[in-house]
Amino acid sequence: MAKKTNKQNKKSGQFLFERKNYIIMSIGIAVILLGFILMVGGGSDDPSVFNESIYNFQRIRLAPTLVLIGLAIEVYAIMANPVKKKK
Repeated sequence: MAKKTNKQNKKSGQFLFERKNYIIMSIGIAVILLGFILMVGGGSDDPSVFNESIYNFQRIRLAPTLVLIGLAIEVYAIMANPVKKKK
C-alpha cells in the first residue's frame, strides 16, 4: 500500500522537499562554491620557479573549511523536517 501512496504523490506534482529545504540547500551550494573559488590560483607561470603563495592561509585552511561547512549545511537541509501546519 505504501507503493500506491508514493505513486499518488508523484502524480499529484508534490515536491520532495519544502521551500525552506531548497533555500537552505541553495545557501549550502553557495558556501561550497565560495570555498572552491578561494582555492583557485597560487600557481606559477614558470614551472622552474616555485611560488610560496600556494601555501597561504586562504588555500590551506579557509577554503577547505568552507567546503566542509557547506557540505554540513547540505546534510542539514536534507534532514530538516519542515513543521506541518495543523488544520
